[in-house]
Amino acid sequence: MISYQEKIIALWTVFLLGTLFHTQLGLMPLFHGQDIAIADIHNNLNIAYILWGMLGFFVLPMFAIIVMAFNDSKRYRVIHLSLTIFYTVLNFLHVVLDLEVTPIAWYQIALMIVLFFIGLLLNIVSLQWLRAYNYHKKLA
Repeated sequence: MISYQEKIIALWTVFLLGTLFHTQLGLMPLFHGQDIAIADIHNNLNIAYILWGMLGFFVLPMFAIIVMAFNDSKRYRVIHLSLTIFYTVLNFLHVVLDLEVTPIAWYQIALMIVLFFIGLLLNIVSLQWLRAYNYHKKLA
């Protein structure tokens, strides 16, 4: 039987690969000589803030995977479930906000919806992992 931790690590890995593909997919027009610049709020922000935000978005799941391999305390399970819920909310907001960009890149929307459902599955398995801790403590 596959442990909850193995399932969660697999889901985080798939999520990160999907997120990387989301970024790569946005850059694909460059390889065909097309412009990818879109006039939006990003032009008014310092690009360093965006890049630091993207770094954080990628690094947190990487740390979650590493800690998952070495820690199964109740405290970490609660923190981890909170992290998965946070990412699910961010993914939902990302889909909604990208539906307001013109033109809408439907291939990106489709990928983000897939990532959203992977996030929901991650929420469910993380909640099961937390509940398993409580269940095993009651038996002890």
